[in-house]
Amino acid sequence: MGYEVISQTPKLLYFYTSLPYSHTPILPYLLKPYLCQFMKTDKTNIRTLSRTEIAEYFEDLGEPKFRAGQVYEWIWQKHAFKFEDMTNLSKELRARLAKDFSFPSLRVDTIQYSADGTVKTRFKTFDNHFIEGVLIPTDERRTACVSSQIGCSLSCKFCATGYMERERNLDFDEIYDQVVMINQQAEKTYDKRLSNIVFMGMGEPLLNYKNVLKAIDRISSAEGLGMSPRRITVSTAGVAKMIRQLGDDKVKFKLALSLHAANDAKRHEIMPINDTNNIRSLIDALNYFYKETGNEITFEYILFQDFNDSLKDADELIKIYRQVPADLVNIIEYNPIENAIFSKPEESVVNIFMKHLEKNKVNARLRRSRGKDIDAACGQLANKNASPQMP
Repeated sequence: MGYEVISQTPKLLYFYTSLPYSHTPILPYLLKPYLCQFMKTDKTNIRTLSRTEIAEYFEDLGEPKFRAGQVYEWIWQKHAFKFEDMTNLSKELRARLAKDFSFPSLRVDTIQYSADGTVKTRFKTFDNHFIEGVLIPTDERRTACVSSQIGCSLSCKFCATGYMERERNLDFDEIYDQVVMINQQAEKTYDKRLSNIVFMGMGEPLLNYKNVLKAIDRISSAEGLGMSPRRITVSTAGVAKMIRQLGDDKVKFKLALSLHAANDAKRHEIMPINDTNNIRSLIDALNYFYKETGNEITFEYILFQDFNDSLKDADELIKIYRQVPADLVNIIEYNPIENAIFSKPEESVVNIFMKHLEKNKVNARLRRSRGKDIDAACGQLANKNASPQMP
């Protein structure tokens, strides 16, 4: 089933005008289920069809089967975003496709350019929501940081997205669109394709499990972007059950755990998900994931001043590191956001923390944030109102 925005309906107008004036402040909440109902259509999103299903459709129309290959190529390799783009089809056939199928796709809303070369894009979905994706360039890499949900339900205290309402999961093709458009930015701005993808944008990827895996399958397919899954990292706040599911599904991509505190008491303060997914359960799940896949595991650890930056905290982190076959601990500098009370430690404290990890043979790397001047750094994605900027 597809969706289509309908601007007016008699029932909605009647519903609106029949409400007493005192109810008008809550109209967005009251109207939401009705709007969802009226946005539904009977059209199938063409990107949910296989090549075989598209071939069967053309056969029913009396068209040659090779049309399916043409359409499939436009969708997944030439990256068309509407039927009108499929210029080797007749206008009549394109009109018929538009009549029979929906083609929801992301659109670029605004683009911001950081002084350090980072590019943040706010995308608009077919149903008028916003998400953000980031192109992070370095001398060696061009990394796309992509979102998996509109908003987030996990309420991590240090993350701007955590203060947003979760609206819905992104569909697999919306995730794919992000990667396609950020790759186009990399080619245009830096004359090189993306080298890496990280699911570290808005939302919790493992709470949108099927769409994330389907998007990665398409991204890594020869009929899609052809990117190696070994260059893709999925980051999770820690959903133990779904980490185990990744192992059962024998995925080929890398996994990163957003740890950020090395004991349950502190982790509970900043990450409510720890109440149902404590550190012991995550250690067990990560070991199962590694046993089943052998894939690289990384710990992510943001340093907060006077909260998790002491040598005692470092020792607790070392203890966890030694219980999991992790390849790396990323120590991340904190990026301030509205509503949060945290601050960044002094540089001397960071250096002492890092040296203690290195002394204890922890493979640790200090990750400097990029794109802070456009709110594109770790933990800052929140769909803030922003004016487009020129590179």
